[in-house]
Amino acid sequence: MSNNNISAIGIGTNAVWAGEEEQRVHRATQVPVVVSVAYSYEDMDEWYDVAIGKKSGHIYGRNTNPTVQAFEDKVRALEGAEAATSFSTGMAAISNTLYTFLRPGDRIVSIKDTYGGTNKIFTEFLPAMNIQVALCTTGDHEAIEEEIKKGCKILYLETPTNPTVKITDIERMAKAGKGVGALVVVDNTFATPINQNPLMLGADLVIHSATKFLGGHADALGGVVCGNKELVEKIYHYREINGATLDPWAAYLLLRGMKTLKLRVERQQQSAMEIAKHLQNKAGVEAVYYPGLETHVNHDIAKKQMRGFGGMLSFALKGGMEAVSILLPQLKYAHRAANLGAVETTYGPARTTSHVECTVEERKAMGIPEGLVRISVGIEDVEDLIADLDQAFEHLYQNYKA
Repeated sequence: MSNNNISAIGIGTNAVWAGEEEQRVHRATQVPVVVSVAYSYEDMDEWYDVAIGKKSGHIYGRNTNPTVQAFEDKVRALEGAEAATSFSTGMAAISNTLYTFLRPGDRIVSIKDTYGGTNKIFTEFLPAMNIQVALCTTGDHEAIEEEIKKGCKILYLETPTNPTVKITDIERMAKAGKGVGALVVVDNTFATPINQNPLMLGADLVIHSATKFLGGHADALGGVVCGNKELVEKIYHYREINGATLDPWAAYLLLRGMKTLKLRVERQQQSAMEIAKHLQNKAGVEAVYYPGLETHVNHDIAKKQMRGFGGMLSFALKGGMEAVSILLPQLKYAHRAANLGAVETTYGPARTTSHVECTVEERKAMGIPEGLVRISVGIEDVEDLIADLDQAFEHLYQNYKA
């Protein structure tokens, strides 16, 4: 777990340099991958001081690791946090955070259309632990505030949401949550620290699935939680005992990927805006979801709390899954896969990606049409991505009859 001082330099510079100096050895310019499980001490008192956290250092790989610490320090700096701790996956970050603070009889308030895995925790696992869960319509801030007033231990937000990129006013909701003494947690995976810093808007903790935009190359799993030192230490303690530790090699890949985070996100969101506008004019497209569009229901909120609108968008086809099944296989510059945030463009319907765990009825209740397609825009030339979409739509028009 890391808790170094917060850096005041630019976010792009932090993405390249933050968290690395302490871990570089032998005059290396890059952080090494330290795979040692244990660390040896000749001085018994020093060993003890490190073991109890009185002195910095490492004891055992399930607890801390130099490569992992560099990754944590970089994310901490980008989010402007006091401390950060990492996990083997994004879902481990989410579940460990919730289980650290929730106890039987507690109440949590959230929104209906969080990521499918998160939603399963809310609808299946927490109720089984006698924890009350109130899920509100995303964007209905008055309804969320009413539920908060009834009392809650945690207010959990995801903004933009996966996959419909809905927006919640973090500052307004954080104020309401703090009013009843709730812990305010925000999943910032879609926005990334480049576009949004929930801690600056009043959140207590910010979570990332580092697998996605932070790593950016679809080759490493990981998760991370940032916030004030006291809260993060509690989460770290839960994680070190329960064992969802980030692998050092994955930490290295995530660390390397983050060096280009600002460049990638800037390119991805520029292309996403062009693609979103293009899709609005396509026959057969029922709706386009992108917070950068003025037609987005919460565009004004997104513009207020985000520096950019991100590389994620989605659209719904009038023909549902039948039309999706004709369109997607025709794309040349796209993976059809259950991932996002990578340098390659990736497409996928919610029923096989973000909400594969949910039934048709559950997805419908969350406002996710069966014909919805999520696009994670890559760094390719946008002209090629749009031309690719055009030829796929032409194939759809020729082969789909409503």
